[in-house]
Amino acid sequence: MGIFKRGEQRSEESGPYWKQRSWQASAVFLALVVVLGVIGTLTSGSGPGGRAEASVSKGPLSGTVTRKDGRPGGCRTDDSAGDAIPASVPKDITWYTLDIGRVPVSASAGPTKFQGAVWWCFAHTPMGAVLAATVIPTRMSGSEWRTVTDQQVVAGQGRRLFVFQRTAVPDTDSSDGAPVSSSYAGFRVTSYTGEAATVMLLIKNDQGFARTSVSVRWSGGDWKIQPDGSGGLYSQLAPEQSAVGYTLWGV
Repeated sequence: MGIFKRGEQRSEESGPYWKQRSWQASAVFLALVVVLGVIGTLTSGSGPGGRAEASVSKGPLSGTVTRKDGRPGGCRTDDSAGDAIPASVPKDITWYTLDIGRVPVSASAGPTKFQGAVWWCFAHTPMGAVLAATVIPTRMSGSEWRTVTDQQVVAGQGRRLFVFQRTAVPDTDSSDGAPVSSSYAGFRVTSYTGEAATVMLLIKNDQGFARTSVSVRWSGGDWKIQPDGSGGLYSQLAPEQSAVGYTLWGV
């Protein structure tokens, strides 16, 4: 099955995936081609060992850490919104460019801590879940993806499959001047509890809108990506008719 499928079928476009119009129309997700674009690695005859077992750099969310109130040491966020689904975006949002995409960061809802590629400490709220679902997968294209995966993807079979498949894809640490034709336009929280959430992300490109969903789980005192059983970190991009029903970033 691979990682092309998570609730939706792969596009029938012919030719290499990186040349297909649907990929080019969503350039912000080309930085995440490692998640959706691996072909045939599970049938290559090699097992999940080898490159997938490369050493991982330690970081703030791995190993034993000092915790206070269930959060990793030093992590502070504004959780006063509780379980309320956000109807607007935080006023303190700042946008940062990562590879060929731009991601939102909130001083109150997270990520409030930055250690190399690991951007962490998200509010224990639906808004914190939204920001985790947006930021964390975007860190998976560069050479530090193993550290991000080890600390910010929920452990289990899904993570092992993702690691195995990701090792077949070259790292991309910069955009090399590639134009950014897509951007995060908005989001919709489709389910939320204090322990798990599913977030639909709205992408805007030159052709209109597209959507993809990301699942996160509260684990080890922070939001982490919950991969599906085939190793996918988010669903296949699909066309979206309009932005109605989404909370817009306003950019």
